Amino acid sequence: MEKSLELLEQIKATFGCKETDVRSYSPLPLAYIGDAVYEVVIRTVVVKRANRAANELHKRTVRYVQAGTQAAMIEALLEELTEDEAAVYKRGKNAKSYTVPKNASIQDYRKATGFEALVGYLYLTGQTERMLYLVKRGITKLGMSI
Repeated sequence: MEKSLELLEQIKATFGCKETDVRSYSPLPLAYIGDAVYEVVIRTVVVKRANRAANELHKRTVRYVQAGTQAAMIEALLEELTEDEAAVYKRGKNAKSYTVPKNASIQDYRKATGFEALVGYLYLTGQTERMLYLVKRGITKLGMSI
């Protein structure tokens, strides 16, 4: 069986996306894509583990994608981050967001934004294996299981 390109490479090739230095990106676009990528990871695991009604899948997913959980995950992971990863997280956490959190404290929301920026950075730099490791490690460190 032939190995296929990772999703990111397929997207770039199909849509003719130019190569850019992701380190030059503002942290909020990184968080924007990181939020979506993280949710796809969690939804994929939830669906692959249980073929259930969409409402049940949603209930299982929400526990992992809420700001409080993401904030706790990144706090548990901080000591394992590389210097570059920690810098991306801090930039994301300290970014001035114009969105007001609905169901989270401002501190949790900012930490979650930093976490999402890190996920986005790892995704856009092709570090999928590292990103998945950190997500799984964070879930494990919180004593959660999907």
